[in-house]
Amino acid sequence: MPISDYKIHMEIAAIILAAGQGTRLNSALPKPLHKVGGRPMLAWLLDVTKAAAANRIITVLPEGSERIFNWLGEQESCIQDLPKGTGHAVMATRKKLADFQGVVLIMFADTPLVTAHSLVNLTALITGGADVAVLGFEATNPAGYGRLITGKNQRLKKIVEHNDATESERAIKLVNGGVMAVRCPLLFDLLDNVEPDNIKDELYLTDIIQIAIAKNLSVTYQKTVETEISGVNSRQDLAYIESILQDRLRTSAMNQGVTLQAPETVFLSADTSFGRDVVIEPHVVIGPCTVIGEGSIIKSFSHIEGSLLGAGCVIGPYARLRPGTNAGEKVKIGNFVETKNSNIGAETKANHLTYIGDTTIGIGANIGAGTITCNYDGFGKFKTLIGDKASIGSNTALVAPVTIGAGAIIGAGSTITADVPRDAIATTRSALDVRHDAATRYRSSRSNELD
Repeated sequence: MPISDYKIHMEIAAIILAAGQGTRLNSALPKPLHKVGGRPMLAWLLDVTKAAAANRIITVLPEGSERIFNWLGEQESCIQDLPKGTGHAVMATRKKLADFQGVVLIMFADTPLVTAHSLVNLTALITGGADVAVLGFEATNPAGYGRLITGKNQRLKKIVEHNDATESERAIKLVNGGVMAVRCPLLFDLLDNVEPDNIKDELYLTDIIQIAIAKNLSVTYQKTVETEISGVNSRQDLAYIESILQDRLRTSAMNQGVTLQAPETVFLSADTSFGRDVVIEPHVVIGPCTVIGEGSIIKSFSHIEGSLLGAGCVIGPYARLRPGTNAGEKVKIGNFVETKNSNIGAETKANHLTYIGDTTIGIGANIGAGTITCNYDGFGKFKTLIGDKASIGSNTALVAPVTIGAGAIIGAGSTITADVPRDAIATTRSALDVRHDAATRYRSSRSNELD
């Protein structure tokens, strides 16, 4: 009976192989925790397997992987005690899946671009009656990949490794992408029949394909695009994956109604959220945990992360919004302004050369050029409170903790160390001292000294 003729309901479990050492990255950070799109690669795999309806997700880790284990938290994992190949890594999950009956998805933690759509299609082949299904792709350059030798009705006849392929087989561009779905508990029965490689003494997961075919089991394949299966083994690979992901994120943003004036110069994060009619000028970086409200404009060379912007905000150019920035509607944050852990009321303006940290600002305030909130004394952080429609003059230092009342005016050049009441005017300037012709006398005396 053809696979497509019947389907049954099955539970889905996912095994993510994260036990590789990643030595070519030359990094103290474990490979699965290297980030693309502002998120660890492993996070992408966890999310995509959940989106593909996996009921259980087990991450296989190497010995001494406390850092990944701590990052996973309550997420299920197990340890591959020895680095003895991909088949051996999957066998490490055997006890955890001893009573599991359904579909097991197997993938690698360094291929973060695989989509839920591809995984759903792959598992559908098993629920449709197949025993083993492989995710393959048409390779631009198939050298080094195992070739998928296929038959009628989407059957997989065998996988031939590049070094073992004939000249005609090497011409085949359909190759093994490494991701597979297998009926369980059949998976472990097949792994029991895998013989270790004579040179490395490793068990290879791909060997179960030939074993399944030899047993006349139903083995099939699903095609996807090459970029989905691109893996990370080097810093160059990491940069390539980032470029692909950024193209996805930019396309998604534009489909949501965002104008990217020079898309290739804008860098987004996986969780960036936009309202409609947002405009992003060239050379903007948006880090994780950022929401940009409808109709806002982000001008060139701005960097935003961990920030919430209301509708109609204008940010930049050359602005830096650090985590904890929460701006209301129509806020203006201009060139060379830095904000951090601050709530900024609607229609407030800070247009130039200003630092706003650990501050709450009311509605319609004006923060003059060169204003600094002095929030740190070397030991702790302190809050500055600025009321509605207050006006802070240029080159002012507000020494926290301090409160500026609503409607108050702070004269330019002031250093404010005490609270200023509502609607008051406060200045701390020295009296102006003008000494007529003093400059002439000074220059003359200096000239005589030099003679």
